[in-house]
Amino acid sequence: TALTYNRENAPPAVDWFAGGDTWTESTPTFTQVTATLKILGGDADVDNFLQQTYADPNDLEAEVIALKAKAVAYEFSQTFYDGDASGNPKQFSGLVNLAAGGQVLTAGANGAALTLDMLDQLIDQVKPGRPDALFMAKRTRRKLSSLRRSSGNLLETDVDQFGRRALYYDGVPILVDDFIPTDETQGTADDCSSIYAARFGRQGIMGLQNGGVQVERVGELETRDATRTRIKWYVGLGLFGTLGLARLRGVTGA
Repeated sequence: TALTYNRENAPPAVDWFAGGDTWTESTPTFTQVTATLKILGGDADVDNFLQQTYADPNDLEAEVIALKAKAVAYEFSQTFYDGDASGNPKQFSGLVNLAAGGQVLTAGANGAALTLDMLDQLIDQVKPGRPDALFMAKRTRRKLSSLRRSSGNLLETDVDQFGRRALYYDGVPILVDDFIPTDETQGTADDCSSIYAARFGRQGIMGLQNGGVQVERVGELETRDATRTRIKWYVGLGLFGTLGLARLRGVTGA
């Protein structure tokens, strides 16, 4: 139901020593965090009359369940970015609330247009090494493509493990997501968006779940001539290393 782990805040320090020196001790700093699994899902009811009189009853039930499953996926994607467990304890905190402190960069006090220097700085915020992905909105991707063309370089392209065309910036995969808003407020600007640089795994963000997405047949309803199917997912999100996630906010569409 929950995972308690140590979130790395700062790495340990080391030094150079001569023979006979007194060695000094330095340990990394951690914050103990508990990430609890949240319950995401909903019920899908199929009217028995419609199911019996439909040309193919299996098609109707499958369509209703598929639509509910798609709604679950959409809600998870939305919460992945803007989830706020402090405001709504029933959901997990997303990237906007997990990134904090010096890992949050601001394009400008009242928002500003994206520059390649900003993106390079964002990538450098993720330590050690480099991020595994850059999350951005489509509008931001278009601006980035324009900047690269202006500088005489195009975004690198390759084929991912699913055979789909993928974009890269300086070797880091770009993941474009419709659920990243473009109406965030930064100072006097209300048309801003954010870019996230993230590492996956024990040094960054990691998804948590138990049992995967489950489809459970509840059965006939007492007060309605209908059959209910429940789609549920016990899921959460954890940040295992604060340096594994960075955010650039205040990016305008100009």
